[in-house]
Amino acid sequence: RYENREDFAVVMQPFFRNTLLPLDSTSRPDLSFFAADCFHFSVRGYAEMAMALWNNMLEPVGEKQTYNNFTLDRSKLKCPNPEKPFLFTRINSGFGNSDLSLEKTEPSVPYWAVIVAAIAGILLGSL
Repeated sequence: RYENREDFAVVMQPFFRNTLLPLDSTSRPDLSFFAADCFHFSVRGYAEMAMALWNNMLEPVGEKQTYNNFTLDRSKLKCPNPEKPFLFTRINSGFGNSDLSLEKTEPSVPYWAVIVAAIAGILLGSL
């Protein structure tokens, strides 16, 4: 939709795609990254996600990190490169008008399979 625009871009930031649950020294989930409900992030967790998002925006398309390693190391925060002091898009990453992952892909699970599984689960649960 925005592929040919020079004043606007949409770029997927995959920093959370392959992230693993952070563990503490006893190999249990590190709850300091999560709020009291154990679902939402705590201030520490949001800080880690913000750093990963910032770093992803400073990485060229096709070379973006797809995980977050959940450390307290603030030195992993990247600064803009003096030669390329901008947020990367497909075009300024060198892909121009190429078709880098723009084609529509079929979902891995058909929509009807989800409906059938949900109905089966309800029926089994009610039995």
